[in-house]
Amino acid sequence: MKRLLMVAAAAAGLVALKRMQDQQAERDLWAEATDDVPNQPGQ
Repeated sequence: MKRLLMVAAAAAGLVALKRMQDQQAERDLWAEATDDVPNQPGQ
């Protein structure tokens, strides 16, 4: 029984880690997409 709980806890931890990584990737993507475009000389 303890082994099953350990496996379930490890699986839940991996799911949580993956979700956090996905959220960070989404934030990074939005930050890049909405970043100010620097002025280009000559335009």
